[in-house]
Amino acid sequence: MKLAINKAALVVLALLGTAGLAHAGPIESACLKSARDAANRSLCSCIQQVADISLQNSDQNLVASFFKDPNKAETVRMSQSKRDDDFWARYMNFGQQAKLSCAG
Repeated sequence: MKLAINKAALVVLALLGTAGLAHAGPIESACLKSARDAANRSLCSCIQQVADISLQNSDQNLVASFFKDPNKAETVRMSQSKRDDDFWARYMNFGQQAKLSCAG
């Protein structure tokens, strides 16, 4: 009986340990995969939490793509389309909120 309880406890701990990875949003995942020195689970998770509040899913996917291709951010910023201008305003607001919420 005691062995069964110990095995069950190990399974629960293993599931809890991987739960954060399974539920990571696109920005958190991209942040964790990035080669940036400051990227760590706590910071990346905080940034994702701010994104969940301030950005739509499509915006989050676009922001996540900036981690792999920083030039893409510049292309969007320089775009003359209203859609990109509206996104950039949301992105700048997100950046300010993340800075305030996640700065160590």
